[in-house]
Amino acid sequence: MTGRTPLLMRALLVFLVLAALAVIWVTNSWLSGRFTETVRNRAEVRLALYTGNIMSELQRTSVVPLLLARDPALIGSLNSGDFSTTSGRLISAQKEIGAASILLLDLSGRTVAATDRNLIGTMHGTKPYFVEAQRSRDTVFTVAEREVGGYEFTYSRAVLSENRLIGVIVVGVELAKLERSWAGISDAVAVLDSEGKIILATEPRWRGLTMAEALAVRSAPSAIERAFQVTADWANHPPDAYLSGEAVMKNEARIPFRGWRLVSFTTYDSIRERVNAVLALEIMGFAILLAGAFYILSRRARLQSVLFQRESAELRQLNARLQREIAEREKVQKDLAVAEQTLAQSSKLAVLGEMSAAVSHELNQPLAAMKTYLAGARLLLQRKRGEEALSSFQRIDDLIERMGAITRQLKSYARKGGEAFEPVDVKACVSTALSMMEPQLRARTVKITRTLPREKVMVMADRIRLEQVIINLLRNALDATSKSEAPQIDILLSKGETATLTVRDNGHGIEDLDNLFEPFYTTKKPGDGVGLGLAISSGIVNDLGGRLTARNAAEGGAVFEVQLPILGAEVRAAE
Repeated sequence: MTGRTPLLMRALLVFLVLAALAVIWVTNSWLSGRFTETVRNRAEVRLALYTGNIMSELQRTSVVPLLLARDPALIGSLNSGDFSTTSGRLISAQKEIGAASILLLDLSGRTVAATDRNLIGTMHGTKPYFVEAQRSRDTVFTVAEREVGGYEFTYSRAVLSENRLIGVIVVGVELAKLERSWAGISDAVAVLDSEGKIILATEPRWRGLTMAEALAVRSAPSAIERAFQVTADWANHPPDAYLSGEAVMKNEARIPFRGWRLVSFTTYDSIRERVNAVLALEIMGFAILLAGAFYILSRRARLQSVLFQRESAELRQLNARLQREIAEREKVQKDLAVAEQTLAQSSKLAVLGEMSAAVSHELNQPLAAMKTYLAGARLLLQRKRGEEALSSFQRIDDLIERMGAITRQLKSYARKGGEAFEPVDVKACVSTALSMMEPQLRARTVKITRTLPREKVMVMADRIRLEQVIINLLRNALDATSKSEAPQIDILLSKGETATLTVRDNGHGIEDLDNLFEPFYTTKKPGDGVGLGLAISSGIVNDLGGRLTARNAAEGGAVFEVQLPILGAEVRAAE
């Protein structure tokens, strides 16, 4: 027995070393993958937020040239040549709108008024925004490189008087502030145009370069630095790129504007630190285990001599353990009762969460329209055009009434109840829905064809709820065609035994038809949708006595059909 003890100790040591290496290797691989995925998901969420900020800034500024080009005061100053108060008017507009700069140019390209008075008198006759605005009578977006570095982003539009060109209004877009905000959150962020050239970046030296050229702009590492780099990256997943000699993770998102793309780079430092912390604990645990093995083997003989003396003590410990288990089971029963009460409360909170998500989903469209009307009404009131401003306030009042109706119908989605129906023309509902979708449709180049009968198509329904269904179908079709080369949406309304409204697109089609109308089912990226639109639409159509179906078209794309009972002649007479 004594001769076999050294062999057992050697075998135990070899086993512990091999087990430690295997566990450390598996733990490193699994945790690296898991933490990498977590960091990547967070980076993708940030990219979605950055994309929304860029689009918000561009869309908010795009309407300013149109409003200023129609300003009677600016038109009068260009006709009369009196610009004494024009710059002050532009400065007031800049403070309210938040634009980077505003310039008013005459026919020669000379600055006659500006928010920066130092620019008055400067010539812009050869600038792209001046030349392109003269060629086009619409608002023109241009990107030009500054002499001091970086790029300037402008919207310009021709100023007309009696259909005659008299000048150009130029509005700068404040995108540089986004660079400053990104620099404090992400490691590196860049915006690329359709040609792959970097126009915005947290790294100033990247501007004007392609991504490949930007990543190559770094000092050559020495042999010692290369050795450290290989040592640091041995346990990481293959990096997407190297930034200043450091392995980074690359994430990319598409900006729905002129083919722009948003790229971010995130280091692996936080991942490596978290993985190393776990590995350090494992190594410490194996070290303690190895020390314990040595102690057990060295004390084996003495433990055998006192084994019988401990039996009585173990019996007493067993008795105490049984008593503790009885007490623990009584505690578990009490905890179970508390858990049941908690589960009931959680169910209520789950319903509340579903309703909150639905309200957020359905109110986004009216809120966006209200914001646009309020901005226009503010400018009209400042220009003492009260009657036109009242028209905007009336539209806002209609939108508020519509939002109230949406919240009432969302309550009915959770708790079914009766609705007051009336004869409704489906053709009018289609026109109203297209009017509500006008901002989204103008932001995209989408071909929309409408095939409608000449006579009215009357059904018994709630007008607002039916318009809501049509808007949801149009929004889904618009999202489905976002990546199509020639996006097209067809709207067909036919009248037979039933009123059939068909919305067809040439997008990517539907992958899972079985779960399409289930609440919270969505194929969009996180942050783009919660999966309630089709579920709510299906419930509304069922309440109206019809049905909503979906299928994939043979030539590609998705087809949604809404079938509702036709309002008969005798029913219309009774109404």
